[in-house]
Amino acid sequence: MLWALGFLILVVFLAIPILAIVLDSPVLHRLVESRRGGGGDPAALEEMRQRLGVLEDEVADLTQLTQALREETQFVQRLLESAEEKSARLPPGT
Repeated sequence: MLWALGFLILVVFLAIPILAIVLDSPVLHRLVESRRGGGGDPAALEEMRQRLGVLEDEVADLTQLTQALREETQFVQRLLESAEEKSARLPPGT
């Protein structure tokens, strides 16, 4: 029973500074600010929208490039397979 009381005191003793650190964190401040609906800088918001648009364009370009590479790889594989088939049909020693 005494060890349980000691454990409880230890938990409370450690929880106070941890709670203070978490409550004072910039992430929590931003979260609270966003929940209140204030603090949205219009210039920063517009910059974020522009950056998001650029990123979306980059993702679309990369998707197209990936598709082109996939098609090229399939083409090369077909060429290699047909070359292997032709070499397998040749008589030995030629």
